[in-house]
Amino acid sequence: MGQNDNIEVDPTLLEADGSDYASSGYDTSTASLSSSVNEYIFENGRRYHAYYGMEKNLMPTDEKEQDRMDLHHEIILLLLGGELHKAPINPNPHKILDVGTGTGIWAIDMADRYPSAEVIGVDLSPIQPRWVPPNCNFEVDDAELEWTYPSCNFDFIHFRNVAQGITKWPQVLSEAFRCMKPGAFIELSESGAQLYSDDESLPPSNPARQWGERMTDAMAASGRLAPVKGSLSSRLEAAGFVDVREFQLKQPFGPWAKSQDLKKLGVMLLLQGEQGFHSYGMLAFVKLLGMDPAVADKLCKDAIMATKNKHTHAYAVHYVAYGRRPEE
Repeated sequence: MGQNDNIEVDPTLLEADGSDYASSGYDTSTASLSSSVNEYIFENGRRYHAYYGMEKNLMPTDEKEQDRMDLHHEIILLLLGGELHKAPINPNPHKILDVGTGTGIWAIDMADRYPSAEVIGVDLSPIQPRWVPPNCNFEVDDAELEWTYPSCNFDFIHFRNVAQGITKWPQVLSEAFRCMKPGAFIELSESGAQLYSDDESLPPSNPARQWGERMTDAMAASGRLAPVKGSLSSRLEAAGFVDVREFQLKQPFGPWAKSQDLKKLGVMLLLQGEQGFHSYGMLAFVKLLGMDPAVADKLCKDAIMATKNKHTHAYAVHYVAYGRRPEE
């Protein structure tokens, strides 16, 4: 399926009465999805990193969020056909940097995929596991400060889902450019805040659509612009990278798609959404938009329920863009 093709709805899903997926034979409860897709146990409460201050990154770092990040890693793997990146990097890289590594799952997989490479994952929070491949290391640092890595050092630099933590993109990409070898690649990979539908099943009154619009407003208020079509590639080109390419990958919420691969993806997105709407939305809505916590919590919960309605064929877009540092 082409990346911009409309997602075809499975007509058999709508034959049964009722608006939820259970009426069509799909159990989308958290307990059911957890047993089939994710084996982690979610604990109560949220935890945000404190080393650099909560304002630095609006995302929690507790166990629930770590589980969500690892699940979304699997979702991106499905979207990329099992590949860890889109950039056509050197098949024998020596040094790889993962900025905003989170749980470190991408860096660990890259270390396994490229055993001859040294893979470094950097993040504000030290939530990565201790038992990792011998060629994988993690560091706690702020990517918006001056980088301590030497110039012309890395074969590949990777950013994924860090849009809520970076406001100084020109400075960050300038440092990345300096630290990359001539001819090396950089890749930006971000999920957009807005939700869409190809069949007008997401009217303005839909809470999931409203959540996306408020999320976009919140990010703009903090100087963290939500990714949209063309924004990642423009960012790379402005930093001096060449041979830039960008891709848009649709992520459906729920098993409403006719494609079996997208059905599986949709079930995983529903589980991810159980935490994702809350993880992304709560602090942003309360701190940046001044929402009452109870109102923000209700919007997040209503958005979750809206995506579980089988008549709502919503999807988010994951954007990937890569570019190359010119040869000197």
